[in-house]
Amino acid sequence: MGIASPRKVVVTGIGPVTPIGTGVEEFWSALVVGKNGIRPIDRFDTSDLPVKLAGTVQDFDVSRWLDAKEARRTDRFSQYAIAAARLAWEDAGDPEVQPDRGGIVFGTGIGGIEWLLQQHSVLLERGPGRVSPFMVPALMANAAAGHIAMMLGLTGPNFCTVSACASAAHAVGEGFRMIRDGYADLVISGGTEAATLPLTVAAFAQMQALTKNPDPESASRPFDAERNGFVMSEGACALILEEEERARARGARIYAEIAGYGASDDAFHITAPDPKGSGAAIAIRRALDDAGATANDVQYVNAHGTSTPLNDAAETQALKAALGEEVAQRVAVSSTKSMTGHMLGAAGAVEAAVSILVVQRGLIPPTIHYRTPDPDCDLDYVPNEAREADVRFAISNSFGFGGQNAVVAVRRAS
Repeated sequence: MGIASPRKVVVTGIGPVTPIGTGVEEFWSALVVGKNGIRPIDRFDTSDLPVKLAGTVQDFDVSRWLDAKEARRTDRFSQYAIAAARLAWEDAGDPEVQPDRGGIVFGTGIGGIEWLLQQHSVLLERGPGRVSPFMVPALMANAAAGHIAMMLGLTGPNFCTVSACASAAHAVGEGFRMIRDGYADLVISGGTEAATLPLTVAAFAQMQALTKNPDPESASRPFDAERNGFVMSEGACALILEEEERARARGARIYAEIAGYGASDDAFHITAPDPKGSGAAIAIRRALDDAGATANDVQYVNAHGTSTPLNDAAETQALKAALGEEVAQRVAVSSTKSMTGHMLGAAGAVEAAVSILVVQRGLIPPTIHYRTPDPDCDLDYVPNEAREADVRFAISNSFGFGGQNAVVAVRRAS
């Protein structure tokens, strides 16, 4: 049942599985040196595709996380999620929690599409009698959340958020609310995606969303005047959220506090953002209000920053509308998609993790590949080199197709 007064929610574990590194320290070290995770696609033949690059997880050994039988029965999006959750759980010190007080909210934008496509080929080539009985549990969007619950024995609230590129930020926000309002003591929140396949690459390319730039060193360049589309990427990230008093009582290392969460919709277009950034600005203001903060408190923004012409300009307008022109001009804004690419349904959790680490460690990762200023994007995007800064409060923006916006506010732990 809920409680009368809200409880503080802190982050005690982080589990990134990304194109630039797996595990907190490898991921962070890559971020602060500006490591580029964009590379030529080598998982399938791209000779007939207009897009040649992606951000893919390197050296992922599924046998570290699943036995051979389970690995054969799960899509990569679930495998990444299981790995991320286990890494976060270990990073949090293997916390003990009453099973029905431990929840899971894990997002994805697309789910098990690789299994879907493989089994469709089986249907066409070998007939319906050869379609795998494991197809449904492999492709369903909530599979990752279910697998994590079984792995850790958590019987509390468990569900999946599916809101395109805002999926994981919604998951973090809803997990935060679940603890704050007394419905759980610990929640594993995050997101996962593994959709880099010929069909999805072709589909995103046909809608002019992906860059056709073949150069990994200039393909993903958020806020740059010459940006021309995002780079599809994949991976996962899990966060261990806990009620603060409980975490302190067990002596947990606390990264930061999740201070607030805001959500909204543009109600403008199914794929294009409102050019005024109106819906995104609502979500930013709501996150600040939820945190009991003002625009002046914001010192860092991890931008959605996809490297598309429309998104980056609209997000710049949203920040000005939500924070005011003066504050927006002085706050540090960076897009780590310049390094990771766009991890779709996993992006919001990865970027919330970046914001958490920024307020804990006092170093802002850069927006790499930034060369040519754009008059429509005129904020401080921390170009090309990390910056030391005493950041006590940050926000992480995530905006998805459907006009769905989610913003997570992070505060340094007291």
